[in-house]
Amino acid sequence: MSRSTAEIVREYGPFSGADSVHGVTYDGQNVWFAAGDKLNAFDPASGKMLRSIDVAAHAGTAFDGQHLFQLAEDRIQKIDPKTGRVLATIPAPGGGGDSGLAWAEGTLWVGQYRDRKIHQVDPQTGAILRTIESNRFVTGVTWIDGELWHGTWEGDESDLRRVDPRTGEVLEKLAMPPGVGVSGLESDGGDQFFCGGGRSGKVRTVRRPKRGSATGSGSQIPVDSTPSD
Repeated sequence: MSRSTAEIVREYGPFSGADSVHGVTYDGQNVWFAAGDKLNAFDPASGKMLRSIDVAAHAGTAFDGQHLFQLAEDRIQKIDPKTGRVLATIPAPGGGGDSGLAWAEGTLWVGQYRDRKIHQVDPQTGAILRTIESNRFVTGVTWIDGELWHGTWEGDESDLRRVDPRTGEVLEKLAMPPGVGVSGLESDGGDQFFCGGGRSGKVRTVRRPKRGSATGSGSQIPVDSTPSD
């Protein structure tokens, strides 16, 4: 396992009217973050807040290319980002103890905070397709180039971890500075992660370690890790 210190590239916020940042996602242009009773979008180039959606937004956030998905207590909401309307809901696997949320290859990936788990979930029914165990509290979750990453936050210690999607084995750690936590996690599709900063009210970008060669694109899951019927 490789260990290194996280390189924080930029900080955004705190934002007016947002006391804390929970889930974070990226729609290819704008960063969205959950702030309790709103989903907020800002421009990552300028840091300017662009719009807000009035919707319960207590934990992880994800984007499937068309819709936003948002954890709210014991459910996951599917939201039209254009209108802000909740189109559907499914039960969250942790029943309210859920944290991070990510979209990859047609399914949702949900962190369970204190239970230290990541679930792969059917976005239509909420059925759990697979569960990965962690040995730390799980906050944000994201996929990039076939790599599964999640955030951790316990006490004053927080890091980003790349884990084996089959076994949960920790392959790589990026340690955040003492007292700087990660409450939500999303890749920008390239060489940076967007990280929610909890009660700091900030979103931070962290540089993703370079690879020797490209392993794919987007959020593709390795073929041999896709669950069979």
